[in-house]
Amino acid sequence: MTRAERAAALVKAFARVYPDAHCELDHRNPIELLVATMLSAQCTDKRVNIVTKALFRTCKTAADYVALPQEQLEEMIKTTGFFRAKAKNIKAACTDLEKKHGGKVPRTMDELTALAGVGRKTANVVLGNAFDINDGVVVDTHVQRLSARLGLTKHTDPAKIERDLMKLIPRDKWTLFSHWLIWHGRRRCYARKPDCAGCEVQGLCPSAFKVGK
Repeated sequence: MTRAERAAALVKAFARVYPDAHCELDHRNPIELLVATMLSAQCTDKRVNIVTKALFRTCKTAADYVALPQEQLEEMIKTTGFFRAKAKNIKAACTDLEKKHGGKVPRTMDELTALAGVGRKTANVVLGNAFDINDGVVVDTHVQRLSARLGLTKHTDPAKIERDLMKLIPRDKWTLFSHWLIWHGRRRCYARKPDCAGCEVQGLCPSAFKVGK
């Protein structure tokens, strides 16, 4: 099976296995998704969702984050880790949103990645999930791990992995494919002890029953 054939088969298989796959960061609008994604760096979605319950009650607009004292924001997001840097970046990004975009989250990769603390991964999350724009593939630790195990890439650099996936996966499935890999990584293909015996796509996986041996 070629890499392209495996990718096509995986798209069909994951569509059956995870028909309800979606972004698991709680959000109601683009600004909430942007902030939640920034907080999710080196942190679980579950922890972020706990933190943002209170945060989103306090801050509803970019202007709210700009006005919130740095120390108060740090305290509110402390349990997500790296809270000082995250608070600084959130306030800087929201300042740019106010000054350059009328307080609205922009809809292009270049404008998003120009914001403080926003890299390509965060921009892809926002574009794909807030605006339904498939500009790239989100490459987090799950996507990085599973892309290698499934034989879709030989690279370890996120940018190169993304390019490989963009060549293999239909553009209208870029956002969804990242959700499928993330869901599978959280529910079946664990980092240390993947559940190969229970895996729904083991027949398509060249690494099945080989990890850790």
